[in-house]
Amino acid sequence: MSKVSKWILAFILLFSTFHYIPTTYANTESVKVDTNSLNIRSGPGLTYAVTGSLKKGTQVNVTSVSGDWIQITHGNQSGWIASWLTTSGNHSSGTTSTIVSRVDQLNVRSGPSISSAVLERMSAGDKAVMTGQNGEWVSVISSNGTNGWVHSDYITQSASQTTMPQVEQVASSRAFSVSVDTLNVRENADQTSKKVGFIHRDETYVVNNINGNWVQISFGDNKQGWVYSFHGILSSNVKQTSAKETHGTVTILSDGTNIREAATTSSQIVLRANAGEKFSIMKEDGDWYEISSPTTKSAFVAKWVVSTDDEKLITETSNNQTMARVTDTLKGLTIVVDPGHGGNDRGTTGVQGTAEKDMTLLTSELLATKLKAAGANVVLTREADTYISLRKRVAISNQVKADAFISVHYDANLDSSITGFTTYYAHPYQKGLASSISEGLESSIALRNRGSQPSDFIVLRENRQNAILIELGFLSNSTEEQNITTNMFREQAAHGIYNGLLDYFNSND
Repeated sequence: MSKVSKWILAFILLFSTFHYIPTTYANTESVKVDTNSLNIRSGPGLTYAVTGSLKKGTQVNVTSVSGDWIQITHGNQSGWIASWLTTSGNHSSGTTSTIVSRVDQLNVRSGPSISSAVLERMSAGDKAVMTGQNGEWVSVISSNGTNGWVHSDYITQSASQTTMPQVEQVASSRAFSVSVDTLNVRENADQTSKKVGFIHRDETYVVNNINGNWVQISFGDNKQGWVYSFHGILSSNVKQTSAKETHGTVTILSDGTNIREAATTSSQIVLRANAGEKFSIMKEDGDWYEISSPTTKSAFVAKWVVSTDDEKLITETSNNQTMARVTDTLKGLTIVVDPGHGGNDRGTTGVQGTAEKDMTLLTSELLATKLKAAGANVVLTREADTYISLRKRVAISNQVKADAFISVHYDANLDSSITGFTTYYAHPYQKGLASSISEGLESSIALRNRGSQPSDFIVLRENRQNAILIELGFLSNSTEEQNITTNMFREQAAHGIYNGLLDYFNSND
């Protein structure tokens, strides 16, 4: 890393330390440290400087919440800590305000914005503890122990002060419903923990325990595991369901789509379908769906030219892309984040055995969360360890008319001495975005910048949208592999991509 890059990174950290101005809340909540040693940071993220540490079991007061980060005070110490490494404190004493939901299905969100993920829904009459306020949004702790935000228009606040209720960590009377195609179930409440299974959209499972933003469920044959609550909704409906027996439907994305006699592009065309037409799925056949046809018993359509019932998020994002962009934010923009590889496509393998497909998903999930917090509509091309064809990824980008398509990868080379990150583009109209994100990454991560370069990747070449592909360092270099497989690096990389996007759209307004 050059001296100039080091000075730039030091300046960014120093600037972040002194210029971050958090929203302050009533000091009515406390949490306990649930790890051997927990760093206190100057801001809500792993890129902020460490200002102190706390030992396991230490109870601290909460003054503010920002996504998965909590601002705390403890004696002479103050700063930000990671919420997923804490548990709720003892609230047997002290007072706070209570809010009551005035409507059914009131969304409890992960942040004070309608673009934030829905963590839970409250029924009319349900009560929650109020912990603070940010404009028209109120931060609450639900009876289930969920820390989240509700809109003040749909609640009634108690005029009198009431005793803070005990928050139940075990919620056997509640359920978790999956809201993504496929969701990883992990051994422990940690994003890097071993995967023990998968669950799918619209399936509902009984909740055994809650730890911060993680939910423990029972699934399969007496198995247990943890899922990230961001990818589902907590509710009082405890009727457990299994995977759907029906195969669902496909929706045609473009006029004149070919429906063929067999699962190959050289097969005879039996009819042509227009955008919006729907067909029932009979079964899958590689990159094709066998569908029921009005003219024949069955026919085939390529997966990359259709959307399915499991892709409602994509359709909703496409339909909602009418908001004008707000300067200095990503609000009004649709960004597709594409975690490279997946399923039987492992990608490259690092010197120490790191699977590229796992790293791209971890990085993309963190990036998506950061972009959503900045107001963007974000679409992930995959949300679990599943195979998605390259043409399907391009089709998603074109369908939602993405303002930016970011494909995330990690690199490899037979020459293990090669290091650094590279940003690729295919068309002249993609070059500006590639340059901006390359500069954003250079100011945030401690890797050699190999620059923005033209390339012929399918996801760029066939993409009508502003698309780039990033190789975030070389897994074939053992030293670089150790660096780029850390939580710190992923946080810094996501921050750099975010800054690059912001600079690009600000300069092109």
